[in-house]
Amino acid sequence: MSQLAYYMQYSFVIYALIVGALIALCSSLMGVTLVLKRYSFIGDGLSHVAFGALAVASVLKLTHNTWLTMPVTLVAAILLLRAGTHAKIKGDAAIAMISVGALAVGYMLMSTGSGSENVSGDVCSTLFGSTSILTLTSAEVISCAIFSAIFIVLYILFYNKIFAVTFDEDFAKASGTKPERINLLIAILIAIIIVVGMSLVGSLLISALIIFPALAAMRLFFSFKMVIIASAIISLVSALVGMLISIMLQTPLGATIVIAQIVAFAICYVIGLLRTKRS
Repeated sequence: MSQLAYYMQYSFVIYALIVGALIALCSSLMGVTLVLKRYSFIGDGLSHVAFGALAVASVLKLTHNTWLTMPVTLVAAILLLRAGTHAKIKGDAAIAMISVGALAVGYMLMSTGSGSENVSGDVCSTLFGSTSILTLTSAEVISCAIFSAIFIVLYILFYNKIFAVTFDEDFAKASGTKPERINLLIAILIAIIIVVGMSLVGSLLISALIIFPALAAMRLFFSFKMVIIASAIISLVSALVGMLISIMLQTPLGATIVIAQIVAFAICYVIGLLRTKRS
């Protein structure tokens, strides 16, 4: 506790915890919808697309790479969601093609582009997260807070329609909701959380931040609203615990957070089994 109190004196630790909490909250909200719509792997595919866009931004030496990665990831999210039902190439195949292709192109660009001397370090930190979150400025924290606020406001405003589209698009259409527009909104929300979350756990691990809290919450509750609330709590607690462990023990940030979420899922899974046996 004394070591924890020592680290909490520094503003960069507070900034990192704030950003980590915001990313964990947003990703958990979106994760429930993706799991129920059987789009769990879309986060993995989009994170690779974001990696490719980030590689292009690095080669072009863009100061603010978000302005490139965000629209590219958004377009890919729309295409992948449409591929789930309308395209000739079905969703799982489309995700695999885009995911592997973007990863290969991104690595090629970072390896052959100018300033590629430290390509191994750059690729590793981009894929698995880096300690750059511990060097956040107040402006970057504010930027993350703005993106997170936009995400949460949109989610709350369209909660009922997202709920309807998640379970039955035909029923949602019959009740006056336009599934195409809600799916577009879902694509926008996914793109936001993927791009923002990459700075925390990296492009390869961001899908775990989306999926594990939702799966853990589903072991405990069966109503959509309770699953959303439980998923947010599980994600927040495991992300903060993972970050604190990483800071104090000097372990890899992204991997530590994901391991903390795996432990949370295991605990919820056991609780669910015990509850089932009692009933």
